[in-house]
Amino acid sequence: MIIFLDTALDLKILSPREPIGIFIISLGLIFTGMIFYIIYAVSTNKESLEDKKIRTKKEYLQKERIGKLFPKKK
Repeated sequence: MIIFLDTALDLKILSPREPIGIFIISLGLIFTGMIFYIIYAVSTNKESLEDKKIRTKKEYLQKERIGKLFPKKK
């Protein structure tokens, strides 16, 4: 039975020296690099420009509301 599987599926084409094997290894390296980049980007918590604009606008509105509640005395 093992001989039958060996002849039916030529597993040598998946070896690292064959073009398909090289392609599979390169896809694995690219995928691994993307995963590490995603982990790095999430761990550094970089904000996008849109997030910064929204946060700045919220802070401005909050200061404006506080200013209305507690006006400065002259």
